[in-house]
Amino acid sequence: MIRPGRSLHSLKPFLICVVLLALALAGVSACAPLRVLNTLAAAGGGVARQEGVAYGPLERQRLDVYTPSTAAPPHGWPVVVFFYGGSWNTGERTEYRFVGSALAARGVLTLVADYRLYPAVRYPEFLRDSALALAWGLTQAPRLGGDPARVFVMGHSAGGYNAAMLALDPRWLAGTGHAPAELAGWIGLAGPYDFFPTDNRDAQPVFFHPDYPANAQPIDFAATKGRPAFLGAPLDDAVVSPTRSTRALAARQQAAGSAVTSRLYPRASHATLIGAFAAPLRWIAPVLDDVLAFIAATTAVQRGNAFASTIDSVGGG
Repeated sequence: MIRPGRSLHSLKPFLICVVLLALALAGVSACAPLRVLNTLAAAGGGVARQEGVAYGPLERQRLDVYTPSTAAPPHGWPVVVFFYGGSWNTGERTEYRFVGSALAARGVLTLVADYRLYPAVRYPEFLRDSALALAWGLTQAPRLGGDPARVFVMGHSAGGYNAAMLALDPRWLAGTGHAPAELAGWIGLAGPYDFFPTDNRDAQPVFFHPDYPANAQPIDFAATKGRPAFLGAPLDDAVVSPTRSTRALAARQQAAGSAVTSRLYPRASHATLIGAFAAPLRWIAPVLDDVLAFIAATTAVQRGNAFASTIDSVGGG
């Protein structure tokens, strides 16, 4: 619906911009459109950003902290530690300012973390980095104004794999003195949870193709009850199979007694699912609202209220 006083002619430049952004995000190279989304997010303001905070001694062991401008609730803001994708080959935390800003603007203290990538490292070193970043968030949440009882780990694509492994396989957090039981929940967006053997040539050397390590996929741990999960994916994903990964993991985790919310988005692609966190692309999928609703509902569980689980509902996006 067009608001009174605005014509189709006046909306045309904006609509063209949105369409171009969507098309660019759907392409192979995401750097340029991500910069546009970050510029728009910065223009929105409303959050404080602390850059380059060390969670470990190495150059890639850094994160950015996005703090809401609103007053913290009595127990502190919920906390999200976010890992981006890129086939464990590419990615920079500064490319995902629009994610940190979107969540912080809605009252979520957000940490966007780098981790080491191939060819500098292979599996499982990036999981060790991710565990260190998450452990830092768990430990530092009170100092930053966050609620240590409401810490979530979240990731998109390869980052969704990282988040799932930290939440489902206790080995990685155990190395930092923590455990998945300390998490309020976890959020996976278009993550590869069952993908061996992979035809992704960028990912093959990361996992020693064709000699894949044992117990290196989230699906390997799906039969054990885990923390509450939100699993989102495009209805039709050309990069990661939603049937083999999102739907299968959701079903197995629910069968194990886990609280799982699963959403599939008809208009989203693998790239635009995370792009839809930015205001110009939110028409593609309501994934930001769905993630925030999951965080709010799971927070209520921590305070003793009921949590309703759903599986495989198709999102409005």
